[in-house]
Amino acid sequence: MQVCHVRCLGFVPYQQAWDLQAELASKIAAGEIPPTLLLLEHPHTYTFGRRGQSANLIWNEPELKKRGIEVYWVDRGGDVTYHGPGQLVGYPIIPLRINDLVMPVQAGSTHFPQADYTGYLRKLEQVLIRALSDFGVQAETFKNLTGVWVNGAKIAAIGVKVDSHGITRHGFALNVAPDMTYWDGIIACGLAGHSVTSLASLLPDPPLMEQVIQAVMSAFENLFEVECVIVS
Repeated sequence: MQVCHVRCLGFVPYQQAWDLQAELASKIAAGEIPPTLLLLEHPHTYTFGRRGQSANLIWNEPELKKRGIEVYWVDRGGDVTYHGPGQLVGYPIIPLRINDLVMPVQAGSTHFPQADYTGYLRKLEQVLIRALSDFGVQAETFKNLTGVWVNGAKIAAIGVKVDSHGITRHGFALNVAPDMTYWDGIIACGLAGHSVTSLASLLPDPPLMEQVIQAVMSAFENLFEVECVIVS
């Protein structure tokens, strides 16, 4: 079974995590380290993906500064989303091919890894759905909408990139117990009229972040058929 390193990093500024993803992706492509899953929280941040529309940012610059929110335009899919304390962010940095986790092609090869990108997104959704079920929360997906939903409200956003070596970057953001008012500053994912939710909103006794991390790791192991090993 393929080993997958897991790094639980706590609070990490967005730019630092973005740079770390690039560093690890290069090492994974070179076969220097195993596939890696980063699990962390960010300070208050809005990120826009490749399909991002500036009109979906509602708060102006003074309001953003007042609330301590940084804004980034990044290379993942999707539109705008929020990251902040109380939200579990997961960045799987893994070699991706159709239906499997495998190491990339040999250096110097002209073959481009054939990856099932849509299948990868669906598998990430299932990881989160299975993890949420551990806490008695029945989540689901909606056709033509990426992410995970509970009672019609979005509890997890997903946006990814697969680089030229077939290595994934970016990933998912699962709302455990964030300050939900920060979604007032954006039209999340460009979906006007769609609400958001969290485990703290759904459950009278929500799990701790550490418990959610364990549930996500277990689901990731089972669905991607890897052995997760926590490393410092």
